[in-house]
Amino acid sequence: MPLPALSDILAEYEFLDPDDRYRLLIDLGRDLEPMPDPLKTDATLVRGCSASVWVYPTRMDDGRLHFLADSNAAITKGIIALVLTTVQDRTPADIAATDIQAELAPFDLKAQLSSNRTQGIPNMISLIRSTAERLMA
Repeated sequence: MPLPALSDILAEYEFLDPDDRYRLLIDLGRDLEPMPDPLKTDATLVRGCSASVWVYPTRMDDGRLHFLADSNAAITKGIIALVLTTVQDRTPADIAATDIQAELAPFDLKAQLSSNRTQGIPNMISLIRSTAERLMA
């Protein structure tokens, strides 16, 4: 099932109290496409996250990137889903040109979540961006 549009997620998120925001993120994580266990390797592990996070890029026939991702923590998996919503199934050039942090800014995750939960977000973004830049070459 494709992820909902970021604007749709934000519209719902803005009306929720903090506990329901957690539930929304957890639900987003549950909706992520399953990542096969053999892809969860040291090479796909995102460094600097308090939970284990794996991100695996695949290239579609038309050159767009599709990411598989997973985490061993439900809330972190939801954050990954939110990050992927900004870039999923787009071209490497589109992804490289996207200011992912700015797109996520309205969610104010630093205010909503503990610093442990948000510390890995820049590393997830960096991995996605570097993958896109590498594939543009």
